[in-house]
This record gives sequence, C-alpha cells and structure tokens, in this order.
Amino acid sequence: MPPKAKITKEMIVDVAFGIIQSDGVDKVTARNISEQLNCSTQPVLYHFATVEDIKKAAYEKADAYHSNYIMNMEKDYENPMLTIGMNYIHFAMEEKNLFRFLFQSNEFSGASIPDLLNLEALLPLFTVLQQEADVSLEEAKEIFSTLFIFAHGYASLYANNTMIYDEAKIISELEKVFYGTLYVMKGDTDEKNI
Repeated sequence: MPPKAKITKEMIVDVAFGIIQSDGVDKVTARNISEQLNCSTQPVLYHFATVEDIKKAAYEKADAYHSNYIMNMEKDYENPMLTIGMNYIHFAMEEKNLFRFLFQSNEFSGASIPDLLNLEALLPLFTVLQQEADVSLEEAKEIFSTLFIFAHGYASLYANNTMIYDEAKIISELEKVFYGTLYVMKGDTDEKNI
C-alpha cells in the first residue's frame, strides 16, 4: 500500500485560499480543508493551532495575490495611478470574496489611515505616483489616500452588489479626483503642468 501523501503547511494555506476565493472566509474550517486534502483534520491542526491561524496565513497569500493583481499594467489606462485604481475596482468585481476578506473583515481594526499609508507594501505605489505626478513622498501619500478612498468606494459597491458597470464614468471620476487633488496641491489649473 503506497504511503499517504504528506500534508504540508503550504497545501493547507492554498486550500484555505481557494475556499475563501470561491465560497468566502466563513467556509474555512478544519473539516472543509481536510475534505479537500482527502485527509483527517489531524494534519491540518498539526500545522496550525487554530483555524484563525490558517485564516491569517491565507490572508497573507490573498494580500500578495491582490498586490500582484493591482500592479499588473497589462491594461494601460495611460496613467499608472488610473490603471492601479481600475485594477483595484476590477479585483473587487472579479474576486468578490477575496476583496471582502481583505478589506471588509475588520483586519484594520484600531489602525488609522496614516497607519495604512506607512505599510511597506504600498511603497511601490508611492514610487510610481511620485514619478507620474512629480511630487514628494508625502504628497504622493496624500494623493494616494484620496484616490484610494474614492476607488475603494466604487470597489465596495461592486463587491457587494450586482450593479451596472460603466467604465467610462469610473475613469472620468478617477481622473477628476487625481487631477483635482494635484490642482489643490500645486495650485495649477493647466493639466499639462501637473
């Protein structure tokens, strides 16, 4: 009789991620994971003390997946920040369960917006924005904060509702927010100088 396949931590996280992606975080249980791995719950709970620990590991995987998704510049909207904003909204539409898990699960409890802006994972976004808008790091954070809150509103609506998608309208709105924020910051009304 062949030996049973060894269940690894990575296998457990991958299955938990898949469950969250397809069915939502509430469906992540030791039993559901073990059923998909065709094993008992013992190997699952051997690697992780609790199901919450599995969810934390799955959160890290989901966060990395989300970062890669939004930084994908394949679809070019002529402005890297607009592309990132549109990718964020598309992520919410295409990966509703992952979006809810990442951004609507109280993961940021006790944090402030400035705390979020100091996350190391956002540094590549700020670098792109600094180059695109010719602004300082602090100005890039301020612009990003405004854009993020606006894009997050659209993303939340699409993640939680079946709505008609109007890409041209969203692009127009995001451009207004981007250029409007730059205008206020620089006091320049000529878009070519921004």
